[in-house]
Amino acid sequence: MPRMSPSPTNRPYHHGDLRAALLKSAERTLREKGVGALSLRELARDVGVSHAAPGRHFKDKQALMDALALDGYERLNRALDTAAGQPGLTFEGRMTALARAYLGFAVDNPELLELMFARKHAPEGSAGADRLAAAVDQSLGSLTRMVADAQEQGEIVAGDPERITMIAAASLHGLAALIAACALDAEDALSGLDEHVHLLLHGLKPR
Repeated sequence: MPRMSPSPTNRPYHHGDLRAALLKSAERTLREKGVGALSLRELARDVGVSHAAPGRHFKDKQALMDALALDGYERLNRALDTAAGQPGLTFEGRMTALARAYLGFAVDNPELLELMFARKHAPEGSAGADRLAAAVDQSLGSLTRMVADAQEQGEIVAGDPERITMIAAASLHGLAALIAACALDAEDALSGLDEHVHLLLHGLKPR
């Protein structure tokens, strides 16, 4: 007699497994259909659990989007920390490695990155707002620490490291935005990244 597959109401998910499965399904929906298609009920159907099951982890769609954004920042931050921590590189080399990590994430996850930037402005007090704020600070922290360290070593100009960080971050995110808008080919942007970082660090004035 053939075995019956588990019904949506008794599928054997562990607590953490269900949350991970829901986020994975939500990210797939985000990539394929956009943020407007996100629905806790549809996610439950996709994963194969009761329509009430996602409520154990996400009280509403906003909480789901916050969780998606936080997961994105955590993945991005791991990539940035790995790039920034490579030994034996000059400041320009570390900056290029960090830029390549950021742009690589942006190229692979354009819809998620857009959601991440939208959700980082979530109202204070909303679910996950504090954790999101900390994750955003950490993503800029990798670059800020590099800038401050380079200043101490005399590799770049003095000044407010956070202001310098914002200029560099805006330049890199500008590339990502151009790629997302199909105004710039991703392969061309990545292949020309060394020159982009060199111009960012050294300016356009003839030497």
